[in-house]
Amino acid sequence: MKVMLITKSQLLRAVPELNRARLDEFVASLNQWAISFGIDSPLRMAHYLAQVFHESQLLKRTDENLNYSADGLLRTFPRYFNVAQAKEYARKPERIANRVYASRMGNGTEASGDGWRYRGRGYIMLTGKANYERFAKSDVCTEDVVRQPDALKQFPLNQVVAGWFWETNGLSALADSDDCDAITRRINGGTNGLADRKFLLRRLKNEFGVK
Repeated sequence: MKVMLITKSQLLRAVPELNRARLDEFVASLNQWAISFGIDSPLRMAHYLAQVFHESQLLKRTDENLNYSADGLLRTFPRYFNVAQAKEYARKPERIANRVYASRMGNGTEASGDGWRYRGRGYIMLTGKANYERFAKSDVCTEDVVRQPDALKQFPLNQVVAGWFWETNGLSALADSDDCDAITRRINGGTNGLADRKFLLRRLKNEFGVK
């Protein structure tokens, strides 16, 4: 069964806290692209939206929030900061990104600035130069996002990159198994925010009539 066209009313009934400033463009691009990325059943749609809404802070952000306090750094990135370093880097998002994303995911060293340049963007927060390069080579990418990474923050690529990530990482199969934990690990690299993702999922499944 192909998923019905999603409406603003449905999303606001399920998640009334959504940021309405982006909602019209979000719904438009969702309905344009979802089926082409295999998000083509109510269960898949519920899982996709639960992840997207969590990652984007209910559509408030299309780039990663790295404005961590010292305590937040120690909780979230304990392998990258000791107490003294956390105090030094606290509330400095660019420096934080350059440190925690250095020398991985295709990024250069901390001094290269790649961590900040290729921080999470789009509704699923694509992260790392290698992932930006992979998306740039895809048939659905219409901008040079390696040279202009902020293009991923903008409509419609903010949605397109999320759908592309979903499809290329085989997340529809995990949604068919109703495996929110595995989807979260594939997107997040861990299980940060799992309780909130599951809370959103329950609300969306209820709206879409999925048990």
